[in-house]
Amino acid sequence: MRVRAGDVIPPLEIEITRTLVVAGAIASRDYQDVHHDPELARRRGSPDVFMNILTTNGLVGRYVTDHFGPDAVLRKVAIRLGAPNYPGNTMVLTGTVEATDGASVTVKVIGDNGVGRHVTGTVTLTLREAG
Repeated sequence: MRVRAGDVIPPLEIEITRTLVVAGAIASRDYQDVHHDPELARRRGSPDVFMNILTTNGLVGRYVTDHFGPDAVLRKVAIRLGAPNYPGNTMVLTGTVEATDGASVTVKVIGDNGVGRHVTGTVTLTLREAG
């Protein structure tokens, strides 16, 4: 796969379900009530449970590796959260290759939902030679 700075990764739409929010929190051992208990989340000022950062981190990594395939090895994922991902939202991830250096590729990733910009980040990966 030939990769150049400026290449755009096709967008990925992810439906944010209550199951995704809760399962992601449990899988990452994040037992904060705002990620699984709607009533307690409301008492803390949130309209509903919301996705945790580790789930977002995993989705960003998946987005990039799904595009580059099985020869992609994540080296660094650095993200910053903005607007929450609530059940019922659809998050759309988009990505642009910022730089390449030999087998190393840096991708800027943005994720927006109906509330606003959920995530911005940079993913660094290496592409192994096939075979």
